[in-house]
Amino acid sequence: MDDLFTSVEGIQELIDRSPALLLYISTDGCNVCRELKPKIIKLLAGEFPKMRFQYIDLDSQKESAGLLSVFAVPTILVYFDGKEFFREGRNLGIEQLREKIERPYSMLF
Repeated sequence: MDDLFTSVEGIQELIDRSPALLLYISTDGCNVCRELKPKIIKLLAGEFPKMRFQYIDLDSQKESAGLLSVFAVPTILVYFDGKEFFREGRNLGIEQLREKIERPYSMLF
């Protein structure tokens, strides 16, 4: 694993330097998370290819929960130009995610 993602500082650096970023925060034990993750990856690859996807496993990166103020999994954080644009928790569908990303993504790219 790249050192960039194994520390709180690395995650902050990733946020700061990515024009469009989706952080997917979960744990290996979360069944909902395992089902949703590949759907999000497919959505981004097909419709938002310039948006970077990064998975953060809170089991191995517990201090990241504090940095990102994450208290439940899965949590999705979307950043544009280093600023948090929105965050969603457990009850987000793929179509809702598409709608939330579409406008700011099209304005940036």
